[in-house]
Amino acid sequence: MVIMLFGITNVGKTVTGEKLAEKLNYSFFDVDEEIKKRFQTTLEKFMQDHPFSYERGQIKGKILRDLLKEYRDNIVIAVSPIYYARHFNSLLDLEQVIAIELQDSEEHIFERMVFSDENDNIYKDDAYKEEHKDYYIKDIHEDIVYARRIFKKIENKYFINNRSVDQVVDELMAIIHNISIE
Repeated sequence: MVIMLFGITNVGKTVTGEKLAEKLNYSFFDVDEEIKKRFQTTLEKFMQDHPFSYERGQIKGKILRDLLKEYRDNIVIAVSPIYYARHFNSLLDLEQVIAIELQDSEEHIFERMVFSDENDNIYKDDAYKEEHKDYYIKDIHEDIVYARRIFKKIENKYFINNRSVDQVVDELMAIIHNISIE
């Protein structure tokens, strides 16, 4: 089985995916990490080298297809946002793929929000974040609205509602079990 976790930035795909893979004894892949590894670059540089989201979507879609060819089964993939569904929709129809869109409220995503520098080092800047909260909440809201359209083919939706990672993973395991026995 291949489990693909979709969702907007900072919804919790990577943390959830790592824990889910660990519980299932699957391999874990993060599309952003694959980009860094395969292109020998930082995400910042990747964005500069590929400024158009359509092109980045093509690359991410190819990485997803490559991972499916290379590993075929027993993997969890955290899929960084792809803003053109045509780059991943065909993969959703594959028999071994279970796609789940992780969702949460603007406020909860804002609370989890972190920043990264040009070398992809993650850091917190709560003062800056709070100072610009209205901007970020609006931006997150726009991402959520856009994602509804892009991820409409993904039937499995899971609303995190600020639950702990362990609780999210346990509930996802039940969802995955129910899907796999259908």
